[in-house]
Amino acid sequence: MAAMSGLSLCLVLLVSVISVVAPAQAAEMEIEVVPMMATTPTTTTEDESLSSSSCANPVSVEAACRGASETHAGVAYDHCVESLGADPRSKEADNMHGLAMLATKLAIDHAASTEAKIDDLAELEESPHARARFNHCLEQYGGAADLLRDALDNLKAQIYGKAIEQLSAALGASESCEDAWKGEESIPVAAHDREYGRMAHIALGFTHAAA
Repeated sequence: MAAMSGLSLCLVLLVSVISVVAPAQAAEMEIEVVPMMATTPTTTTEDESLSSSSCANPVSVEAACRGASETHAGVAYDHCVESLGADPRSKEADNMHGLAMLATKLAIDHAASTEAKIDDLAELEESPHARARFNHCLEQYGGAADLLRDALDNLKAQIYGKAIEQLSAALGASESCEDAWKGEESIPVAAHDREYGRMAHIALGFTHAAA
């Protein structure tokens, strides 16, 4: 009888253990499947790219132009404020990174328009010597536009050192073009040269400040 009582006690204990452990094991085996939420790919617009540096300090056009005019002799404060302020995109470019990108885009526009103006004048020119001068200017502005586009790409990637090198190299287009007309009474594209040079200097000044 004692043996039977011991066996009964063991069976009771075993059943108790199973009743406790089994639910725990079952709980461990339960896996909750949570459906993944579909994500919508985001796209960056041109205006968003002008203010892509989230950690950058906000800066106004006036403050940016004042700083550039104090550190770069080629930047005139009034001209800088007028040129940048007239572009609606300046309202989205609320930091130095964005303003540097905008100024570079404007410099590209000036290079392209100057190149188109020179091309038109060259077609009307009959003098071979004058045509050679125009062709020299075309080469200069074509190269400058390429450098500015490369600088813009590096600005987007925030590779400021390379962008500064390219912007500096692009400055020489207007000077080289004007040098080709030395000795002449007038320079046919003097106004375009001057405006391009001013904007290229602004782009360089802003990029230095953003770096």
